Amino acid sequence: MTKSGLNPKVDGFLNKAKTWKEEFVKLRSIVLDCGLTEDFKWMHPCYTLEQKNIVLIHGFKEYCALLFHKGALLRDTHGILIQQTENVQAARQIRFTHVQQIIEMEAILKAYIHEAMEVEKAGLEVNFKKTEEFSIPVEFQIKLDEAPALKAAFEALTPGRQRAYIHHFSEPKQSKTRESRVEKYRQHILDGKGLND
Repeated sequence: MTKSGLNPKVDGFLNKAKTWKEEFVKLRSIVLDCGLTEDFKWMHPCYTLEQKNIVLIHGFKEYCALLFHKGALLRDTHGILIQQTENVQAARQIRFTHVQQIIEMEAILKAYIHEAMEVEKAGLEVNFKKTEEFSIPVEFQIKLDEAPALKAAFEALTPGRQRAYIHHFSEPKQSKTRESRVEKYRQHILDGKGLND
C-alpha cells in the first residue's frame, strides 16, 4: 500500500487492461473517494472496510461492473442492481458499458457504496437459502436419523460446507455409491471438516 491509498497491484491491473480502462480508472476514483481500502483479490481491484470486502471492480466482454459483495442487502432505490445468476445469493452488480454512464451516476454510486459500508458496519449478513431447501439424499438422511452425533456435527457445519456434502452425496446415480460416499466422509463430518478440508 502506498501512502495515497493506491495499491500498486491495481496500478498494474489498470496498465494491462485492454478494455474498460477508462471506466476502471473512473470507478476506482469513485470508490476511493468513499474512503475504502484498495486491495487486489481474485485478480481484481477489491475495496475493503476493516478487511471486509465491500465492492469489487471487474470487466466482462459486454460490460464492466461494480460488484457489491452483500448487494442483496442494499435497498437498491434506483433498481440498478443485477443478480448475475440465480445461484448468486449475496452479490449484486451495477453494470456499465461506457465511462459516461459512470460519470453521470457518480452520486448514486457513492450513495450505494456508503450504504454497503453501513451494512458492513452494522454486521448485517445475507440470509442464505437454508440448507434444508436443498434436498438431502435419503441414504444420508437415514444415517443422520440413526446417529444424533453425526446429525449434530453436520448441522454445526457452515451452510456452504453442508451444501457441498449434499451435492457430493447426491451425485451418484446408484444408491450403493451414494451410501459409500456418506460412509467415506462420516468421520470428516464428525471432525467438523468440510469436503475438501
